[in-house]
Amino acid sequence: MELLRTIQSRRSIRKFKSDPVPDSFIQELLEAARLAPSGSNLQPARYVVIKSEKERAKLKECTPLPFVVNAPVVFACCIDKGVMDNSKERYKELMEADAFADTPLADGAMIEAYARRRKSLDPAVIRAYLALNAAIAIEHIALRAVDLGLGSCWIMMFDNEKTRRILELDDRYDVVALLPVGYPDQSPAARPRVPMAELVIKEI
Repeated sequence: MELLRTIQSRRSIRKFKSDPVPDSFIQELLEAARLAPSGSNLQPARYVVIKSEKERAKLKECTPLPFVVNAPVVFACCIDKGVMDNSKERYKELMEADAFADTPLADGAMIEAYARRRKSLDPAVIRAYLALNAAIAIEHIALRAVDLGLGSCWIMMFDNEKTRRILELDDRYDVVALLPVGYPDQSPAARPRVPMAELVIKEI
């Protein structure tokens, strides 16, 4: 499917068929996520793939939205806060790949200063930064799902602490979204979008 058509076809799906999602498709969705870019190549996104009906049913405690647990697979999309400890390694990889050629970052001094400053940031700021990067990977999953004939729906309406407890996640992981995925059992119309004139603040 052409990328633009995929983007145009994507809808938030809230009604799924009971057909299981093949494991090969799940792997393709995860691969799409793995290829997503991230700031400083930190790659903070992690996933719990919830396929069993028993385990999905437990999510009823976490969200008031019943269609989430009715999807044949749910991705609990997380961030790994521990990636901040690997920033020097990630920077080294980027330097070796010559990613900063012809930029002020090429000598590494600016990167080192930025890394030191980032370590002193408030944990909430760091979480927001990692979540923003994870969002790129999550949307890769959503778009690849459309390409495979699947549907999904970003879910932010859930209890984070209950979800972490049910999934038995330790403190280094934080759930930023739930993404139910399956074959759509509905064909929603395109949602309204603001006109282009409202989208662009100005051209300068």
